[in-house]
Amino acid sequence: MSQLVEFVDPMLQRLLLAAALGLFLGLEREWAHRSAGVRTFSLISLLGAVFTVLDADGLLLIGGALVVVQGTALMVRGLLDTDEGLSLTTAASMLVAYGVGVLVGEGHITAGVTVAVLSSFLLVLKRELHSFAWGLTRSELRSATEFGILAFVVYPLLPAGETTVRIADLSVSAEPRLVWLLVVSVAAIGIVNYAIVKAYGSRGIAVTGFFGGLASSTAVVGTMLDHVRQRPEAISYAVAAVLLADAAMALRNLAIVLAFTFGSGPLFGLVVPLGVIIVGSVVVAAFTADWGESVDVDLESPFSLRNALGFGALFALILAGSSVAKALLGNAGFLLAAALSGLVSSAGATTSAVLLYNGGALDADTAILGVMVATVASVGVKAALTLASPSRSFGYRVAVWSAGLTVGATAASVALLMGA
Repeated sequence: MSQLVEFVDPMLQRLLLAAALGLFLGLEREWAHRSAGVRTFSLISLLGAVFTVLDADGLLLIGGALVVVQGTALMVRGLLDTDEGLSLTTAASMLVAYGVGVLVGEGHITAGVTVAVLSSFLLVLKRELHSFAWGLTRSELRSATEFGILAFVVYPLLPAGETTVRIADLSVSAEPRLVWLLVVSVAAIGIVNYAIVKAYGSRGIAVTGFFGGLASSTAVVGTMLDHVRQRPEAISYAVAAVLLADAAMALRNLAIVLAFTFGSGPLFGLVVPLGVIIVGSVVVAAFTADWGESVDVDLESPFSLRNALGFGALFALILAGSSVAKALLGNAGFLLAAALSGLVSSAGATTSAVLLYNGGALDADTAILGVMVATVASVGVKAALTLASPSRSFGYRVAVWSAGLTVGATAASVALLMGA
């Protein structure tokens, strides 16, 4: 008897869960007054679980065919009844409910629950998703498609594991998938922050400066240069925007380092020095500008395939150059390469430091110094750009605050390394 109970109980649990998830999926359809509601969806999921538990050949196919026929009948009815509508979403949701029942019946509980919850979420957000899709420009839609190709098509095609490439008499080892994941991660940060700036940029300089800096710090600096040229009274919040872009850049570098060194030992030594730049920039911006002011940052598109591939090529060049410099000149060569590459892309220098550290080519202290050198170089470039503007007051303010923040961050970094 005990063996029978042990066999039956898990089966009953799966059947009950399948019915409950089907009911959950049908709630939105019932609320929307569709032909299929909570009872139909619950029965469909239960049917999928029952046929799966019975494990008889052909039953799953028969059940799936029945659901397809039922969904087709609803769509035909919707075409004939103008008040009902096409019911395409309901038909698709019924297939999902059947799939949820099959997953639960097979014992894939987490997967079944996840599919049910996500599907219900998509059904509930109908109005918001339609508004979002209709509000996309052609360039934004193209950007999303290109990003999807790079993230979900190219990434799986890359070889797994470590690959060694010989440059002259030197060997450079890296994991192609990890390299590409870093490139995709940087692009994803830009996409998210592009969306934030577009949606909330009118709410103040904090959003346009900080999130615009995560998307493109160069665009923020360029926009502020133009703005100060046209409106000299805008200097105070233009300075704040540039400093907030620096804070965003430092936060992005810190996030990359902590996320991708977790397995080999997180570089927590960067938290304090980069934190000085992040917190210091925000504090200075808070006390020197009216946060209610706002400027539209000219971000052309959330993602550019050409820019992403360009960053990937630049990243590969930085990685190769850093490896060669490290092999020829030791740690000093790597730091020199980090400084030069930071003038162009602190993200590229940071990711190369992460890969070399993960591969054992760099010790923790050198990797930390490399990231700091690249970050300071990036801050210096922004200050140099503002110094070249017609407004000397704007350039001097940015340069002075940037110098103070970099000195503080460098001192914190050196103090930590000496203390260690």
